[in-house]
Amino acid sequence: MRRCPVAVPHSMDGYARDKFDIWAEQPGGCTTRQAVLARDGQDVVDKPGSCQPSSGSWYSVYDDATVTVVAQATIDHMVPLAEAWRSGADTWSADQRMAFGNDLKDPQLLIASESSNSSKSDSGPAAWKPTNQAFWCTYAKDYTHVKSVWKLTSTDAEKSAWHRC
Repeated sequence: MRRCPVAVPHSMDGYARDKFDIWAEQPGGCTTRQAVLARDGQDVVDKPGSCQPSSGSWYSVYDDATVTVVAQATIDHMVPLAEAWRSGADTWSADQRMAFGNDLKDPQLLIASESSNSSKSDSGPAAWKPTNQAFWCTYAKDYTHVKSVWKLTSTDAEKSAWHRC
């Protein structure tokens, strides 16, 4: 598993979700959210002349559930935006925060049911783990990968949350 430097969390002063400009337009004119729904869905059908799905199914690995209502297929940031802010994104440029909030390359964006996304909220692994225990070690690996790629820090509590993986 990749390593992230341990540091005291930064202040939340100045934090706002909109500083990450999530769901930006991607090449081809679709938003990041629409791109994830298309990428991770099964039998996805878009509304005519649009990138917006009208139907399909999406698997939420956090709780081992399949979602078939588009509006209930939320997109989760593996490393929550607030956690990124506390871990170093507060020092980034607006362009860096936008790139992080719309990262389609790393395992940063994934489908989550409304209930799992709501229960996770802005929590990191020290305070939240998926109810799907079979995903715990993958979650640890992917979470650490994202933090490492983006040069974000971790806390001792976060690191000790993965002691079994």
